[in-house]
Amino acid sequence: MTRHSLTFTPADSSRAQQRALRRQAARAVHDDTPAQSARRDRALPEAVVPGPFGPGLIRGGYWNLAKAVIPAHQATSQHIAGIYPFVADLGLGHRGPVVGVDLNADALWHFSPWESYIDSSERGTFSTNILVLGAYRSGKSGTIKTLTTRSIAFGHQVVVPSDPKGEWVTVAEAIPGGRVIRLGGGTGTRLNPLDRGPRRSDASDEQHEQMVKQRRIGTLIAIIEMTLHGRLTAVEHAAILDALEGCIARTGDRPTLRGVYQELSRIAGDTDAAFGAAAGAIQPRFVLRRFVEGDLSGLFEDESTVQFDQDAPIVVTDTSELFARGDLAAQLTQVCSTAWIQAVISDRGARRTRYVVREEGWRDMTSLASLQMFQQWLKLSRHYGISNIVILHKMGDLDAVGDADSLERSLAYSIVGDIENKFIFRVNHQEHAALRQRLSLPAAHVEMARQLRKGEFLAYVGQYAYLVDCFATATSWEYDLFKTDDALSPADRDETTPPVFDAEQLAAYWPQPVPADSDLAGWLSAQQTPMEREL
Repeated sequence: MTRHSLTFTPADSSRAQQRALRRQAARAVHDDTPAQSARRDRALPEAVVPGPFGPGLIRGGYWNLAKAVIPAHQATSQHIAGIYPFVADLGLGHRGPVVGVDLNADALWHFSPWESYIDSSERGTFSTNILVLGAYRSGKSGTIKTLTTRSIAFGHQVVVPSDPKGEWVTVAEAIPGGRVIRLGGGTGTRLNPLDRGPRRSDASDEQHEQMVKQRRIGTLIAIIEMTLHGRLTAVEHAAILDALEGCIARTGDRPTLRGVYQELSRIAGDTDAAFGAAAGAIQPRFVLRRFVEGDLSGLFEDESTVQFDQDAPIVVTDTSELFARGDLAAQLTQVCSTAWIQAVISDRGARRTRYVVREEGWRDMTSLASLQMFQQWLKLSRHYGISNIVILHKMGDLDAVGDADSLERSLAYSIVGDIENKFIFRVNHQEHAALRQRLSLPAAHVEMARQLRKGEFLAYVGQYAYLVDCFATATSWEYDLFKTDDALSPADRDETTPPVFDAEQLAAYWPQPVPADSDLAGWLSAQQTPMEREL
C-alpha cells in the first residue's frame, strides 16, 4: 500500500524551521514503515524511472512498482489543493450569516464576531471589533451591508452613528422597523451629545456617575481641541470643567452645549475668578458659539428631540447634509452624533448585541481627546456586546491625525493595528509599505491584496486568514440594495420605490421561520443569540 505524506510549512517560518519540519516528517514516515518490509526491500533490485516531479527510485523492479520513492515537492496550500483536492481549511463553522465564498476551501464562509469571540480558545479571536480597509470601489460598503443586514436575522442590531453619504438610509428604509434620524436640512432634529444615557444596570451609583462625567468631559474637550487644532491648556481644561459642573447644577443634571456656553460666558466675564479661569474660558466659549449661534446651530446645542429606538433592527443617523458644509463641520458632526449614540447604547443590561458601523473612521480620531475616547470605546466593546466596524480607504487616512511622529498619529496607528479582525480589500501600490509595517501583513498577502477583484477580501480572524469573495444572493432586490456605485447617474437610479424586505424574500436565507410582515419588527427584536443570553 502506498503511503503519501503532506507537510505544511508556515509561510513566515525561517529556513532552519523548514529544515527541522522536513526532518521531523521524514522520521515519522520512517518510523511508520514495518521493519520486515524494509529488510525485504533492501534485498530487491533497484531501478530509476521518470516521475511526475523528476526521476524516482523504484525498488524491486516491475513486480513491486508501488514502492516508489518520489522526491519531496513544495508548494503553497493554495496550489497543492490542485494535486490533493481534499485539502481544505476547516473555516469558522456554520454559525453566523453567510458572507461569501471561501475561495481556498470552495465553501460558504460564515462569520459572526460574537461567535468567533466565544470560540476564541479554538479558531476565534479575542475581539469583536473589525477593521475594514480598501481602495475606492473595492466592495467595502457592499460587503459590510451584506454582513450586518443578514445578521439582523440572528438578533443583532445595526447602528450607524453618522452616515456621511446617505448610503445606509436606503438600507434602513428597506428593512421593516428600520429607523432613520435625519440631521440638518430643516428637519428640526436635535441630538444632545451631553445626554446622560440609560442607567448601567451592572454598575454602582458611584461608577455610573463617574462614567457619565468622563464621557461628557471627553466630548467637550474633543469638540474644542478639534476646532482649535491643538491641546488645551490646564487653565482652559479647568474652565471647561467648572462650566460643565455649573451647568449640571443649574439645569438639574440636564446639561447642554448651550448651557455650557452660557457658563463659559459667565466665567469669562468674571474678572475676580482665581487662577486665570476667565482667560481660560475665552477660546472654548468661541468654539461653542458656533453650535449656539453659528452654522451648526439647531443641531446639538439643546436637549434631544428624538430618542434612540432600542427595538429597531437598524438605526441610521443621516448626516449627509451636514458633511457638505466643510471638513471641520463634518468632523464636529461625527463627534457629536457618535457621542449621543454611545451614551444610549453603552448599556450591558439591554442584552443586545450591536454592530456600530463607523464610516470614514479616521474622523473619530482627529485629536488626542477623541483618540482616547475612541480607544476606550473599543476596549469596552466586548463588555457592552458591541462590534465596532471601522472603515478606512487606506492607512494614509490616519496621516490626517496630528503631525508626523506626533503622539496623536502614533496612537491612531496603534489603535487600528490592535484590531484583531481585519477585512483587507483591494489596495493601491502605495499601501504596500504601510500594510507591512503598520499591520504586519506577510509580503505575499500584501501582493495578493493588490490584485483582488471587487468584492474579494482577505479576512483575518484571530491567527487565521481566509480569501473570501462576498456575494449578494441571486435576488436583484438584495443586490441593488447593497451595491454602491458613485458612477451611476441619477437617471439610472430608481429612487421613487426603494427595495423593501418582505417575509417571503427574507425566508430565502433566514435560519428560522419568518412571520407575516405585520409581526416582522417584533420578531426581529425577539431573536437572541448565545452571546446575548450570556450578557
